Amino acid sequence: MAEETIFSKIIRKEIPADIVYQDDLVTAFRDINPRAPSHMLIIPNKLIPTVNDIEAEDEATMGRMFTVARKLAEEEGIADDGYRLIMNCNNYGGQEVYHIHMHLLGGRPLGPITVG
Repeated sequence: MAEETIFSKIIRKEIPADIVYQDDLVTAFRDINPRAPSHMLIIPNKLIPTVNDIEAEDEATMGRMFTVARKLAEEEGIADDGYRLIMNCNNYGGQEVYHIHMHLLGGRPLGPITVG
């Protein structure tokens, strides 16, 4: 079984967070160290450590993460200008908290992502 993370405590509201959305599958909250004017994290309520740990039974939750991202982008007023969704996987991918999470960033030009 995966180890509990700080995100598990945010889901249960045991530690404070600026939660902007929560339902039975996912929770979204504002990042405490924002990298853009709008920067939120969207996480599954079920602890899934990395993208490599997603199973077929998690497909509805993964889909919900994307529909919530769209909803939040619209509410933030960043949908028309554009935004970025980022998911990191494991150490080389830059993952710091081992509870998968999607970053939603927008509100200014974010520039290109360089690869390679």
